[in-house]
Amino acid sequence: MFGFGMPELIVILVIVLVVFGAGRLPEIGAAFGKSIKNFKNASEGKDEIEIKPKKDDEHKA
Repeated sequence: MFGFGMPELIVILVIVLVVFGAGRLPEIGAAFGKSIKNFKNASEGKDEIEIKPKKDDEHKA
């Protein structure tokens, strides 16, 4: 994959740890995973837009 071997991936991981810190890595990983999932869904033509009325709107009507 892109000519990256194990040593290069380890160096990249260490740089990411230094820049973001160990506490933020799960958040970054989750955001990256959601981004990939949304990109795949969008490329397949799936729309995930759901329009739901807010509870306040139901009481006003």
